[in-house]
Amino acid sequence: MPNPRSQAIVSSVSLSRLWTIARNVFREVVRDRILYVIGFYALVLVLATRLLPEVSAGAYPKIVLDLSLGTMELLSVLIVAFVGPASIHKEIDKRTMLVLVSKPISRGELIVGKFLGLWGVLLVAIGVMTLVTFPVALLNQIDIPVASFSIAVGFLGLKLAVLTSIAILLGVFTNSVLAAFLTLGFYLTGSFSQDLLRLGELSENASLQPIATALYLIVPDLLRLDFKNEAIYGMTIMLDGITVWFDVAYGIAYTVFFLAIAIAIFRRRQF
Repeated sequence: MPNPRSQAIVSSVSLSRLWTIARNVFREVVRDRILYVIGFYALVLVLATRLLPEVSAGAYPKIVLDLSLGTMELLSVLIVAFVGPASIHKEIDKRTMLVLVSKPISRGELIVGKFLGLWGVLLVAIGVMTLVTFPVALLNQIDIPVASFSIAVGFLGLKLAVLTSIAILLGVFTNSVLAAFLTLGFYLTGSFSQDLLRLGELSENASLQPIATALYLIVPDLLRLDFKNEAIYGMTIMLDGITVWFDVAYGIAYTVFFLAIAIAIFRRRQF
């Protein structure tokens, strides 16, 4: 019968390896100056607060909030698309993958560790961008609904978890450039998946409806994780609501699903 203490030691060692991989990925991404996007975000926000009052009167505060969340999401998605797959291929190109897979590190741990490292960078990035938003808004007398804005940012973090798992999955079996554009394709399709489903239902083309339905089922519906409108208009989001918790479970389930596929494919790759 297995010793519970030995099982605990093995479990802790596994968590230690995950932490080491995630920390190395985090440092590598930060070293690539990827967090300079925060400076770009701050520049966009400051320019918006200077230029928008000239062209929009009463709608100016809401436009700034919409622009801040939209820019935050766009920059984060670009990081996911171009850094996620590249982090896998960088190991392969440098032949360090041969060293890694020969060590007592499972390929599953390598995938999950890279996911956690990249997602950690993204969470730090959107966290800092959020902190930048509040003083800029305060200086320009823009009222931010803190609760709904923070929840919208939290769901953006969950959306980025889904996209990061997709980017890593694509990076496992395609080259980094193709994987980057496919990740962007998943993002765009997921952002309009409900519209694609309606288009299939309204179309008179019999072959289009099953294609639209298949895309809707396979590609995650990212609108479920989008609360920008609630943040902009200060709508109260009930955290104990069944729908909201279902959306959280939806995002987690898709993240685990794509990571599981990535691990299964990666285990069969030869280096």
